Amino acid sequence: MEEELKNALKVLLKGGTILYPTDTIWGIGCDATNAKAVNKIFTIKNRAETKSMIILLADFDQLQHYVKEIPPIAKDLIQSIDKPLTIIYNGAKNLAPNLIAKDGTIAIRIVKHDFCRSLIQLLGKPIVSTSANFSGQESPHFFAHIQSGVKAKVNYIVNLEQADKQVKMASTIIKLEKSGKYTIIRE
Repeated sequence: MEEELKNALKVLLKGGTILYPTDTIWGIGCDATNAKAVNKIFTIKNRAETKSMIILLADFDQLQHYVKEIPPIAKDLIQSIDKPLTIIYNGAKNLAPNLIAKDGTIAIRIVKHDFCRSLIQLLGKPIVSTSANFSGQESPHFFAHIQSGVKAKVNYIVNLEQADKQVKMASTIIKLEKSGKYTIIRE
């Protein structure tokens, strides 16, 4: 894993894109603070820039650097829901402007995957995580389902978990208001 972390980090630091395993489905990622790198992902996926993408953080403490005000219930939700949880927060900050939705929100998941957590810690910044598919097509449940066209467009493919055939699903997504009220967007 150490070699893969070094290789992926080198690409991210140069503004490149990676294809990598997460605690959910395989993702296409980049430095979430680099607008040019984020734009590369929109191009790879042939995705409209008006469609949001998720960012990953290594731990809850990092959240304060990227969200203006964290509702107190956020930590309880993250700790109490067993499956991976993405929360849409108001007041995004310190991220690439093309990642932040027009209403100022950002979707964030505290990742529970050793490679991802280590990579984020080494980079010192969040990374983008969007499904490894072309926009409008079904998300791949494991590496073998990722289209060769997607693989050809990223700068680096992480050589971990590629033989894993365990079907993985996307995260639950909720939108969390400052008041603590939340709405389930995707289960």
